[in-house]
Amino acid sequence: MATTMSWRAYLLVHLVIFSWYIFTLSANCSLKSHPGAKSYGGRWKYLTFLNLVLQTLFFGLVVLIDIIHLILPSKNLRCGVPLFLVKLRDTIFTILAFPLGAFVFLSFWSIYHYDRELVYPKILDDIIPIWLNHALHTVILPLALLQMYIQPHRYGSKMRGILGLATFSALYLGWVLWVHYSAGIWVYPIMERLSPVSLVIFLGVACVSMAPLYLLGEKINNKIWRSPAASTGPQKKKKR
Repeated sequence: MATTMSWRAYLLVHLVIFSWYIFTLSANCSLKSHPGAKSYGGRWKYLTFLNLVLQTLFFGLVVLIDIIHLILPSKNLRCGVPLFLVKLRDTIFTILAFPLGAFVFLSFWSIYHYDRELVYPKILDDIIPIWLNHALHTVILPLALLQMYIQPHRYGSKMRGILGLATFSALYLGWVLWVHYSAGIWVYPIMERLSPVSLVIFLGVACVSMAPLYLLGEKINNKIWRSPAASTGPQKKKKR
């Protein structure tokens, strides 16, 4: 029966991932010639960039929790701050980090392979390095799965989780529509080619597809670990 890693091992892995996201975020922000970065809303109108910022902040929080566990004696870990941070870690990961990472990966590559001009025009190949494209749209899912595999996360009620994800989806959809209203531009090329009815269907399907990804994350987490409960320390994995 395998056990999770020590807190030192956790910290090492999380520091590597956090450093990778800092590096990726810095590389993305340094692309001054990116056409979308110069238009209304800048990079903040892209779900890919918002997800990148979210993943960076999440793993920064995880590193902080690891450090606290190494510094504080185990008998003092019942104080409010560490437990609050662990709950915050699990909330962010289960409701946002995993579903959004999976959505960015699946939606981008699905549309890309159908017609890349709808989501990532070929002209961007001369602006965004290939490695950065994969860092933004590919590596995010394996890293999320790695985090799920090495550390359990407590999932709350399905209603609360899906409602939280739906709230984020509604806010982002509102932001996309505001950008179009204010600047007359669509965030993604595919939106320009759709009729009003098709656009409504497309956006509706995109929002609805978030819920299955939340449920998928919960199922994977529960399959890997003995129970859906997460703990502040290493615990045993499910027998195989």
